[in-house]
This record gives sequence, structure tokens and C-alpha cells, in this order.
Amino acid sequence: MGFTFGIGLEIKPKFALKDIRKQKHLSRRELAEKSGVNEQTIRFLEEEINDPTNAKLSTLVKIASALHCKVRDFYPCEKNI
Repeated sequence: MGFTFGIGLEIKPKFALKDIRKQKHLSRRELAEKSGVNEQTIRFLEEEINDPTNAKLSTLVKIASALHCKVRDFYPCEKNI
């Protein structure tokens, strides 16, 4: 998912999970323990190794709950659409 310009250039919005996690002063391991989501899954999402737009909603809900935020906060550009 991204924005395509006429010259074939696509700008993909940054997935904000890592920024939110750092704002909460949590390591990946701590977030994994709080959320019940595998630490490797969190790393893959943060580094966008796995496309965050294809992540299971249940996984994102667990992570958001542990961070006391909403799933939509992970997609900052989506708020204004």
C-alpha cells in the first residue's frame, strides 16, 4: 500500500509500531511478553520484512493492547484519509 506518482515512484507510509514501542520505553522482548506475540513477529513487522498491511488483525490487536493504543495508530497516514 502506498502512493504512486505519475513517474512510477511509489511512497509507502512508514509503519509506526517501532516508534510507538520506543515512546513507551519497551524493548521488543518486553512487548512480546506483554502482548503474547512472538518477538520475531514484532521484529518482522517493525522492519517491514512482513508487510504490515497483511498482518493478522488479532496480532495487531494484541500488540496495540499491550501498548495502550489503537491499531490505526500503527498506520499514521491512514488517520487523515
